[in-house]
Amino acid sequence: MERYKKILVAVDGSESSKNALRQAIRLAQTGVCDKECSITAVAVVPPYEGDLDLLGISDTIRKMREEPCRKALSDATEIAKREGIGIKTVCTEGVVHERIVDLAESQNCDLIVIGRRGLARIERALMGSVTARVIGYTRGGVLVVPRAAKVGCKNILIATDGSRYSDAAASEAINIAKICEGNLIALSVAKKDENFPVAEESVDKVRRDAEREGIKVEGLTRKGTPYEVIIKTAEQKNADLIVVGSHGRTGIERLLMGSVTERVIGHAECAVLVVKV
Repeated sequence: MERYKKILVAVDGSESSKNALRQAIRLAQTGVCDKECSITAVAVVPPYEGDLDLLGISDTIRKMREEPCRKALSDATEIAKREGIGIKTVCTEGVVHERIVDLAESQNCDLIVIGRRGLARIERALMGSVTARVIGYTRGGVLVVPRAAKVGCKNILIATDGSRYSDAAASEAINIAKICEGNLIALSVAKKDENFPVAEESVDKVRRDAEREGIKVEGLTRKGTPYEVIIKTAEQKNADLIVVGSHGRTGIERLLMGSVTERVIGHAECAVLVVKV
């Protein structure tokens, strides 16, 4: 069973990012993470578009621009200290989502943990644009944590539609459930009656794979608007984690992220793990 060994948490001083760090630490303290699991908190200074040389006060301007970064990392260090764990910190400059993704890849991180929205408050279906772009461009998994959510693995909901994206998500959900001895809820949503056979087949596949691993699994096939049914079911079943693929059966490769996944992330009350292919 694969366990997370390196986690990267994006922080910007917002309450959402602070909770993301707390939940990353909580995750690291469970069996889902390797005993030697390390956490790195990264804060990014957006690029400056002015001309520092002409200003003649480049050092002063640079320090002013870096102050929020240093403050966010200082807060992160204090949070980790209170949780009894040490973390690494990185302050870097550039396009925010690009620097997060680049750092995750350069450090071979297994998982990026990020708040649903940051300080910028630029919303895209209730999800910050940085979060959306990180999910879209990274090659690894991304755990998106709402401001008040607590990450757990007692009840894991896996949304499946039989696509290769949801197959990858199901494999990860089964892996987590096995490590945590959690329960799995396999859900497939049919938009129309004629979609039920595919939905039922998708759920059956997850059920068979999970049962082979000795995992307790409940299979559900429901009709409706996919993201609405996924969110409602997660609430009804007290799911503490939703696992989804980055795209669905109709996923277009050129799109950064499927619309169902984006809406689930934007509206869910619990944490959402997006698994990439």
